[in-house]
Amino acid sequence: MTLFLETTPPLYSTIPFIGILLSIAFFPLLAPKFWHKNFGKISLFWALLTAIFLIFYYKFLGIYLILYVIFTEYLSFIILLGSLYVVAGGILLKANLVGTPLINTLFLLLGTFLASFMGTTGASMLIIRPFLRVNSFRKERTFMVVFFIFLISNIGGSLTPLGDPPLFLGFLKGVPFFWTLNLFFPMCLVVSLLLIFYFFLDLYFYKKESPFKSKVTQVKLEGKPNFLFLIAIILTILLTGLINLGEIPLGKMPLSLQALLRDFLLLLIGFMSYFLTPNKIREENEFSWFPIKEVAIIFLGIFITMIPCQKILQAGEKGPLAFAILHLNNPMYYFWFTGILSAFLDNAPTYLVFLNLALGKFYPSLPEKEAILLLIQNYPKYLLGISMGAVFFGALTYIGNAPNFMVRSIAEELGTPMPSFLGYLIKFSIPILVPIFILVGIIFLK
Repeated sequence: MTLFLETTPPLYSTIPFIGILLSIAFFPLLAPKFWHKNFGKISLFWALLTAIFLIFYYKFLGIYLILYVIFTEYLSFIILLGSLYVVAGGILLKANLVGTPLINTLFLLLGTFLASFMGTTGASMLIIRPFLRVNSFRKERTFMVVFFIFLISNIGGSLTPLGDPPLFLGFLKGVPFFWTLNLFFPMCLVVSLLLIFYFFLDLYFYKKESPFKSKVTQVKLEGKPNFLFLIAIILTILLTGLINLGEIPLGKMPLSLQALLRDFLLLLIGFMSYFLTPNKIREENEFSWFPIKEVAIIFLGIFITMIPCQKILQAGEKGPLAFAILHLNNPMYYFWFTGILSAFLDNAPTYLVFLNLALGKFYPSLPEKEAILLLIQNYPKYLLGISMGAVFFGALTYIGNAPNFMVRSIAEELGTPMPSFLGYLIKFSIPILVPIFILVGIIFLK
């Protein structure tokens, strides 16, 4: 459920969101020490600008809107991310593996496969530390983490509703659980091209560095009970998504009982993992609270400044972006519009907005679940385009999907230099991903 607004915010209300994106893009590049010390204040500044606008424009409804986003979206986001971060941080992989191109490619392939079944966040948090550890001797590691974000933190979550939040929301709305297997061939094409590109890029640097050869004598896992906690997280998300316990009427901000139950269980799982896992394991894993702290602070600003943007999108053809939305008349447009907006906004609500636009276009008077089944039957490429856009394009920016920023923060803390927000776009995601997405669109959506 979302709060209904009779008046759509004006376009200028998106300025703070643009401001926080530019801050994330340029401050780490131009003033890294200042950013490291003050990123919380900068995030708070842009959030306060949005809050002032919302309160001035909507009065008390603006306050409710901010509280609604914090308590029903942001806190759930951080609780899920935090529980996965704690549980994965309690799993220690010990092996004298050496990060050769083949070993690294197999790591990425395994993580990509796991992401569809344990979620992109779960797979990312589980694999990022072992992946960095086996490559600790390598000089060039930045590109490795970038491809990790491409594959494991985003594209790998395509095959089931458990893989990525927008697909799970689609399942809750009435998209059949196994329909997402329609993304198998597009995903295979993208993953294959990226892995081939990665292998030869890694091979180039590997030969240039001339490291010692790989040898494996022992592989050992510690903190195995955390795999049970990981399964418990997945089951909690799935089961609480399938039940309907109703809502607590709290003024204009009704709270979902199953969402409260989910958050409570996730917190409980996180606490159990933290207190039952020996400190030695987390110390050897170089576990610290800074990455989750950084994500929590920055994304609080993003969630609040994103409110006007989402409301403008939800207004659809009746909002200030009507001139663009009216021209959405083929699956390719849905793919690119959903994708580009998912790269900068939360991909889950963006998915829902464009799904509702498609349903309203073809079946405006039918019940939602019936309309979705007819859309799949008669216009399947529209749903395919929306689904691919929401999942694939999350890799385009650090904020396109929940684990991206976390992986970046962990990598930097463990000594791997990462590009700035803008550097990631210009050096990696746009030149590598966009041509692949163009090819995918031509092959599967024409």
